[in-house]
Amino acid sequence: MPKSNSALSELNPSPPQTSPKGLSSIEAARRLAAEGPNQLPKPQQRNLWRIALDVLREPMFALLMAGGVIYWLLGDRLEAALLLIFASISVSITLVQESRSERVLESLRDLASPRALVIRDGKRQTLAGTQVVRGDILFINEGDRIAADAHLLTLDDLLLDESLLTGESVAVGKALGAASSERSSIFAGTLVVRGTATAEVSAIGLKTQMGHIGVALSSIETEQAHLQKQMRWLVRDFAIFGALAALAVVVLYGLLRDSWLEAILAGIAIGMSLLPEEFPLVMAVFMAMGAWRISQARVLTRRAAAIETLGATTVLCTDKTGTLTQNRMTLMALVSGKTPWLAADRQPLQTADHTLLHAALMACPRTPSDPMDLAIQRLAGDLGVPGAAKDAVILHSYGLRPELFATTQIIQLAGENQKHAFSKGALEAIAQLCRLEPASLAWLTEQANHLASQGMRVLAVAQAPVTAAPPASPIELHFNYLGLLAFADPLRETVPAAVAECQSAGIRVIMITGDYPTTAQAIARQAGLAESDVLVGDELEQLSDVELAQRVKTTSIFARIRPQQKLRLVQCLKSNGEIVAMTGDGVNDAPAIKAAHIGIAMGGRGTDVAREASSIVLLDDDFGSIVTTIRLGRRIYDNLRKAIEYIVAVHIPIAGLALLPLLMGLPMMLTPIHIAFLEMVIDPACSVVFEAEQAEDNVMRRPPRNPKTPLLVGRRISWGLLQGFVTLTLIGALLWVGAHYNTAENDLRAWVFSALVLFNMGLILINRSFQASLLSAFVRPNRSLWILFSAVSLVLMVALLWPPAQKLFSFGSFHLNEFLICLGLGFVSLLLLEGVKKLWFRGA
Repeated sequence: MPKSNSALSELNPSPPQTSPKGLSSIEAARRLAAEGPNQLPKPQQRNLWRIALDVLREPMFALLMAGGVIYWLLGDRLEAALLLIFASISVSITLVQESRSERVLESLRDLASPRALVIRDGKRQTLAGTQVVRGDILFINEGDRIAADAHLLTLDDLLLDESLLTGESVAVGKALGAASSERSSIFAGTLVVRGTATAEVSAIGLKTQMGHIGVALSSIETEQAHLQKQMRWLVRDFAIFGALAALAVVVLYGLLRDSWLEAILAGIAIGMSLLPEEFPLVMAVFMAMGAWRISQARVLTRRAAAIETLGATTVLCTDKTGTLTQNRMTLMALVSGKTPWLAADRQPLQTADHTLLHAALMACPRTPSDPMDLAIQRLAGDLGVPGAAKDAVILHSYGLRPELFATTQIIQLAGENQKHAFSKGALEAIAQLCRLEPASLAWLTEQANHLASQGMRVLAVAQAPVTAAPPASPIELHFNYLGLLAFADPLRETVPAAVAECQSAGIRVIMITGDYPTTAQAIARQAGLAESDVLVGDELEQLSDVELAQRVKTTSIFARIRPQQKLRLVQCLKSNGEIVAMTGDGVNDAPAIKAAHIGIAMGGRGTDVAREASSIVLLDDDFGSIVTTIRLGRRIYDNLRKAIEYIVAVHIPIAGLALLPLLMGLPMMLTPIHIAFLEMVIDPACSVVFEAEQAEDNVMRRPPRNPKTPLLVGRRISWGLLQGFVTLTLIGALLWVGAHYNTAENDLRAWVFSALVLFNMGLILINRSFQASLLSAFVRPNRSLWILFSAVSLVLMVALLWPPAQKLFSFGSFHLNEFLICLGLGFVSLLLLEGVKKLWFRGA
């Protein structure tokens, strides 16, 4: 039988001596007062008011709110209302996201504090897990969740699922007086699969193995996504520039025109045109829509910014059990002779194989819960191998013992006097029962090792006639060896393709598991992981941080890894400059999940602790969904950069039209209502358009980007500036022509504003893709684009032709020939910028 993971080897000190009758109520109360309840500390909770204050302290949201208040005080109620409405929407989105804050310790406490049956004052009592104290005597039954760490006093065929702590899918048998102290101990949060026991509590709360993980989690800070930091810097820089420009305009207007009221209004207009209030809106829309899109692939996003970060991932650390594999133990092969029977071939059973499988089934409990027993039962059912009849009598059962790692059942069939013993367990134990010769054992050991090298777990099976009453030990019977059973946790079908796509995208996949090296290597080969040596936990423990940081550069398989070592591996990878994503499902994975840049939890089998520590949850536990998320992360970043570049480009003509009239001696062309229309309607809507853009063709064929690279840098920011100045030049020429021919102020304003809106639409088409042609900009599917264009065109027509709207926007008459001139200039700018784009991004 498999041994339990060495992750549990660091046990707490021996418990105090306690009477077999348990504690008295007085002593239990004293210990509860002295050592506290059996629970983890409750994390500090932030209420909505505290979250709202934190949000309002962010510069991006404070700017939105302040701008709205200023307009309100100046009497521009419509503009103020628009600003405040959009600011409130942004704050609401953030409040929802922030209110779903970390509840890791809360989940740990719930998991670690189930109800417990103890003895107090000589009587059995059922208590809340929080009331259990050190020295209590626990009564353990099948199906119980263990309330605290404890040392076993008595047991009967005790089998525990410790996968939450160790990551291993195979239940662990316990034994008194075992060579390994962990085999004679039980741990908080683990589940009793089979058997009964009594145990004395040795540790509660933070002193338990579960508590150690909780302490590690509470000390880990979740990193803020680099994109969020970049956005804050971008907002700050634009805000400073906008404030300086607004101040300069106020001074110039005041000095040159001697009208300080008009100067203040002009300053507000230019400041409004340069204030970065749409940046946080763009960010919020992209993250919210990204979370919605990824949910369609059954992936839950707990922190939306992590989707973008996942697009920059360079290393993906994955657990084996339940992540790469199905976490469903399967009987893969029967070996009763030289040629094994393979389940994958589905060939008819030979007589010897039939006998082997029947004996293995008879050695299982009537209602199995152990994964291997369930696997035997499933295969026997599929092949029509009968088990024990309902009227068969189980005369005696022998559980695992330190001296014999095998389980045995003596069964008598109804109407028969003959009794039979069926046993399955470790090959060494079955060889002992069968009294095999050394040569035979050596040959069988070679068979078992060959199967183990393929990632399988091996059990041997034997049968014996019973002619008398059941003996004290199955060793007294004379067993006949029947063969080997080979079990495996199969690889998920989607994993090889997902791993291959990760590698094509420049993402290195690393397996970190608590399982055996041979099993890990076999699964790694099947998954298509890069060939490498295996680093085991004990060897890792001997390496310094510097040595380990070098080792992780070339090692892709880590086996027999303890929870704190997973955390250390993630930290070493981060110290090497890697952007680390970590997947997992158990409590033991939670610290590493939280420490990684992107934590990915399995939502099906995964624990609450792992889910709460994560940024992303795979609801269907499909490893292939990670690739979908990476692709979406890269698409989001590409489209976000397009949107930001577009916003930069469109701000230049808006700001220019706030300044040109001053320089040309003309009245203001753009008032706050025009700027509010442009920025609070077109810009956020365009963010939705860019968000809906499909991914570039090469999105998964290029290496991960450097997350420290600014959103706008080099030729990308130059491209945005170029678009803006080309647009400003053409609109400025239109303004000059109109002024030269003494066009009425309101007519000229309508003319210039229409041109600005049409040019704005052209900028959207230009920025849709850096690889596709201009023609594709019109035919690429994007329903949001055409909804936007239709809505903006309708509003523009209403503003130009409906008298009440003309008055609100201060527009005069507008004729068809003027519209055609604007349309023609817009088309010229489209062709000009498309040609520049072809040269600008050649080879990009």
